[in-house]
Amino acid sequence: MPTAPHPQNTDELYQALQENDGRPYGRTRTVTAEELVDAAEQFAEPRPLVHALLALQKAYNYGSEPRKSPVVFARVLTLFDEQPDVFDERLRHTLFWRFKWVAGALLALPEIPLASLRQWLTEMRDRYEKADLGLQPYYGQAYHLAAHVGEDTDLAYELWAGRTRTRLSDCEACEICERALHHLAAGDDERALRTWETVLAGKESCQEEPARSVSYALLPLLRTGGADRARELHLAGYRACRRNPSMSGEVGRHLEFCALTGNEARGLELLAENRNLFDEVESPLDLLGFLTGVEVLLQRVELLGHGDLPAAGYAGRTWTVAGLRAEVRGRADDLAARFDARNGTTTHTGRRRARLDRAPLLDALELTLRTRGLDDVTPAAAPAPAPASAPTPASAAVPESLPELITRARESEEQGHPDATACWARLRTLVAAPGYAHPDDPAVGPLVRLRADLLEDEASGAGHKDEFDASAALYEEAAGAYDEAGAPEHAALARACALLATAQVALQGADGAEAADGAEAKAATLAAAHAALVRLHEETPGLTPFQEARLLRLRASALGLRLQTARNEEDIAPVFAELDLLLAFATRHDIAGQVSTAHLLRASSYAIVGDLPAAVTETDALLDRLKAHGPAWHLPRTLGLRGRIRLGLKDAQAAHADLAEAVRLAAEWPADTVDTAGLHGDLARACMRLGRPDEALRHLTRSAELELRHGSRFDAFCTYSNAAQLSLDLGRIEDCIALLDSLLAEPDVAAGELDDRLVAQLRLARARALHAGEDLKAATAEFAALAAESAGWDDDPGSHAMIAAETAVLLAESGEFGRAREAADQALAAHAREPRYEQLSNCLRELARLQAERQGAEGLADALALLADAARIADEARTAGYKARGRDLDSALAYEHGRVNAYASEYETALTALDQALSLLGEPEPESHDRDHVGEWAECVRLAAVVEGRYLERPAPALARLDEAVSRLTALGHTEETEPLTSLAARLRDEG
Repeated sequence: MPTAPHPQNTDELYQALQENDGRPYGRTRTVTAEELVDAAEQFAEPRPLVHALLALQKAYNYGSEPRKSPVVFARVLTLFDEQPDVFDERLRHTLFWRFKWVAGALLALPEIPLASLRQWLTEMRDRYEKADLGLQPYYGQAYHLAAHVGEDTDLAYELWAGRTRTRLSDCEACEICERALHHLAAGDDERALRTWETVLAGKESCQEEPARSVSYALLPLLRTGGADRARELHLAGYRACRRNPSMSGEVGRHLEFCALTGNEARGLELLAENRNLFDEVESPLDLLGFLTGVEVLLQRVELLGHGDLPAAGYAGRTWTVAGLRAEVRGRADDLAARFDARNGTTTHTGRRRARLDRAPLLDALELTLRTRGLDDVTPAAAPAPAPASAPTPASAAVPESLPELITRARESEEQGHPDATACWARLRTLVAAPGYAHPDDPAVGPLVRLRADLLEDEASGAGHKDEFDASAALYEEAAGAYDEAGAPEHAALARACALLATAQVALQGADGAEAADGAEAKAATLAAAHAALVRLHEETPGLTPFQEARLLRLRASALGLRLQTARNEEDIAPVFAELDLLLAFATRHDIAGQVSTAHLLRASSYAIVGDLPAAVTETDALLDRLKAHGPAWHLPRTLGLRGRIRLGLKDAQAAHADLAEAVRLAAEWPADTVDTAGLHGDLARACMRLGRPDEALRHLTRSAELELRHGSRFDAFCTYSNAAQLSLDLGRIEDCIALLDSLLAEPDVAAGELDDRLVAQLRLARARALHAGEDLKAATAEFAALAAESAGWDDDPGSHAMIAAETAVLLAESGEFGRAREAADQALAAHAREPRYEQLSNCLRELARLQAERQGAEGLADALALLADAARIADEARTAGYKARGRDLDSALAYEHGRVNAYASEYETALTALDQALSLLGEPEPESHDRDHVGEWAECVRLAAVVEGRYLERPAPALARLDEAVSRLTALGHTEETEPLTSLAARLRDEG
């Protein structure tokens, strides 16, 4: 099926060739190029056919189809021989350049005899000599062949590297890479890296560089102590080659790098992202490099005991690591043997063996913000189990005896001891196993009683995850089982828990636009739940102290939730009255866990009503008690609460100390004893207030990782989103992109199972990071896709306005002003439904600036139309009483009028607009501390002086303007802002 309309004339053909040249390399571009060759053959002129054939060869070359490139070039060469006059200087240069492409293509095919390769190089040499062209490019290809075969490389290198470059030599970046690889093959890492430096630093580049050099430099950097540099280059370099069939060898080296730095889990993730390469790489030489890198990774994973993990491999079946490794090994061994047979050496088998025999260079190198181990890799989006580990220092081993295990579980549950979790988990496994035999022991009770215990534990777990619907149902089921087991007191307690969980279900469903009514409805629900709990308590005889204390805690919790929800002053006293009852009862019966809980709830209640000093006093007293009497597992939770309260008191240093100690103590207990993810999140807040953003970033990612392990995927992705934004704010652009790429590759994200708005937020952050990283093409594509999707968000037009506005700016930066205007119109339409005054004003002003800057007078009318829209938005904002958070909309608009008119050479109009902007801004005042305002005013003065002094050729008033501004700024102490003004004044005086 044709991929594009058939060109009817040569103009249409050239237009189609230009459009196809903008497509990424791959099947779509290649098929279109093939169709355009067919179309070119219908025209009598041979030149369009030459252009079409060269475009097709380019598609084959960079689409990793080496078998087809020489065939196409042979047609071009025939046309050159028959009609040399068709080839102008540019086409002639391209023709002789492409001799090198054919040499590379033939080299990559093991079925091409070595004699044929040498014959082609002889043809190249003869053609170059006949055309009176320098032979350095020929010797470059001769060296490539020698290095490939593995014979006489030193001589071939000297014959090439010692010659003067010509116009047909490979680009500087590619030649630097070849020289560095020669030193690397000789075992001289240091010299190779010195040679590579300009390429690795981005000073020399081309279509393949620096991505190719980066992939080779990673291991030498590790061997010479440059782990941090290797990490940075891996992140940027991998992104430049991923999923690209013509750079599959580079992808393989990045996989190898992961395997040798303790990042096997990331390696498997990247392998999954590049699964297409198994089937799309047509170059046998590239495929050999890719498969060897894959095998290095899989071999390492299997060696670590994870051969049964799933792995992404050839399409059509599922693979484990072990199964895929065996398949890859067989194919790669065959390829290496074919190349060696063709070349008459053992070079490729030896190089492959050397890669596979390398030992890890580092035990662990933190490559990304999302550090994961193989234990975190799961075949689906299900929560990953916590890695198996030795018992924590404060936990006890689970008993082997079944009666003892049941007894321990119940005792631990009564005490609130963390060991209960492991005991219940072990019992759940035993009871579910076929052939389970329940002990005939009166102390243990019947099986139905144990099933009730397990249901109650499951209900508690659901409640901790805010799954209150499931929790309530499980508690009710447990109550029925307790009744059946003849344990009415336990049944009553389970029903009490179900009451509170049911109320919390209602709380979750009461959100919405009617916030005030919703809060009152929630308060009423909780009041009813409290009344029901009190009745249940009064009507249930025979409760043990432990059970009664739990009922009292549930009563206090219901009232505490009511206070937190409605914040009514009359609700305060009942909460503390219930807590006093709980505290007195627990103290009288020496129930340490409930005594501690009562103090914790009192401290939380003080914090809710805003009495933070009282809350700190309460936690201080509790910590003293816990240190003296326990329970010790309440210490991390209490320190965490005091840390949060101290954050509220703006004592970030003390908060950090409390939270850090809480994290340290939490490590002594099983993972689910304390909300460690929450502690790390609070630590991140403390670090930000202390001006330690890099530390905050580590805590955010740790928090997200723990949330993932506990199955809280939505919360984890929200936290990761915050971490990505922080990394972008810190200028860690590649870290941000790598983190977001990893998240967006998760199976549930790819399958559309995660909240679509959250995924859109992640993609938006990625698009912004790509823009910040100057990958304008990728950023624009992502923004455009998001703008199209968000157009359907009828419940959130404001977000669509923002996304469409950012998309418009990126399209304008790419020079696509028509599409930019369309996106801006979408943003304006969405803004009409949900205003985004500042974002739209900023967008329209920037579009106008870009169009005037690029198109000058030709683009002035369109630029002024954009500014007219911005003026309308400023009027709307003024009417609505909106105050911009950043620049004032009116003064910013006047300044942009000045700049746009200056770009279009309308200098008098520009100067008038800039004077208006200065009037709207107002001169800086002595008491002004707004550096942004001062800077904006100084920039406006500077531009006005440029327009007046240079373009209108009135230097005297321009200098007077500048001198007056410098004097005023100096008097106010704003010396930094005077520097560009004094510099401009000096230049104007020199020019005068």
